[in-house]
Amino acid sequence: MKFSELNLIEPLMRALDHAGYEQPTPIQQKAIPPILEGKDVFGCAQTGTGKTAAFTLPMLQLLGNGSAKKRHIRGLVLAPTRELAMQISANMKTYGHHLPLRHTVVFGGVSQNPQVQQLRKGVDVLIATPGRLLDLMQQGFIRLDRIEFLVLDEADRMLDMGFIHDIKRILAKLPAERQNLLFSATASPEIMKLVKSMMKQIVRVSATPKVQTAELVDQSVYFVAKDKKRSLLKHVLRQKEVSHALVFTRTKRGADRVAKDLVRAGINAEAIHGNKSQGARERALKGFKNRSIQVLIATDIASRGIDVDKLSHVINFEIPEVAETYVHRIGRTGRAGSPGKAFSFCTPDEMPYWKDIHKLVRKDIPEVRKHPFALS
Repeated sequence: MKFSELNLIEPLMRALDHAGYEQPTPIQQKAIPPILEGKDVFGCAQTGTGKTAAFTLPMLQLLGNGSAKKRHIRGLVLAPTRELAMQISANMKTYGHHLPLRHTVVFGGVSQNPQVQQLRKGVDVLIATPGRLLDLMQQGFIRLDRIEFLVLDEADRMLDMGFIHDIKRILAKLPAERQNLLFSATASPEIMKLVKSMMKQIVRVSATPKVQTAELVDQSVYFVAKDKKRSLLKHVLRQKEVSHALVFTRTKRGADRVAKDLVRAGINAEAIHGNKSQGARERALKGFKNRSIQVLIATDIASRGIDVDKLSHVINFEIPEVAETYVHRIGRTGRAGSPGKAFSFCTPDEMPYWKDIHKLVRKDIPEVRKHPFALS
């Protein structure tokens, strides 16, 4: 399929052509038509599937009758982090180059004055992080009573970072008649509750994750008692071959506990998750990329956007409950022709999850039997 088959208007097609885009990704093929029809859409898609264009292109088309006179905010995009908000803004600039629409982005951690100046000029689309948006609303700089189009991007990450109450306060200020789009990498019960509270007739679309595991990743599993996992991790990380490791935990608290334990043992480690400040996350990521930090412990949601060259090891300290998550985790290593290894620590109570992974990857994953903490 080509973009020309998606009924996009000529100014958008011209911008796509200039940017060198010809073929829409699966999530774009599935999401753009119902959005253009004015329907509420829940999109289940990982980062890197092209979901930003999946909502940006139809939103620009539907709001494309922008007036150069008095402007008011008609489209609102909520994003969990400054980086994502800026990325959406950059995409909107690219795709909306030939349209008479004006957009701006607001986020915390910087002076609000330049953002307020842009708002005073009048904007059609606002991209915002929840905290800064509420601040500016309370100060009277932003009104949302004419919103026609609402997008919640990476909604699961917003919930993970504790933004649910902020989101509810923002939703309460929006007109009831509007088009809603929500994008999330997971369809957890919490996400589905949010979807149902926002949308009446839901069109659900998804980009099926590629289930084939990276060919260059050497996978193995350690069966271990739950109370021996941290000792096993220290044992594995002290091997010479483990130069640079990304360790996955299921929870934020678990990530912190593992990081503290490793630091006490003299291993250079940091945790990264939604409860960490923006600055702390950026410092940890920078240190991991330049290899001043040997081990980064992350939750699945916080790990998005971590793209490190020649990462030698991914370690599943806890087995993910969703089998596809395993594939995404281990895909962080074994990239661009470089070999990588993935170790998984599996306790008896995690065996059902491990069996699901086995079914999904359809290959034997060898067990490492010779280690000091093997199950007897």
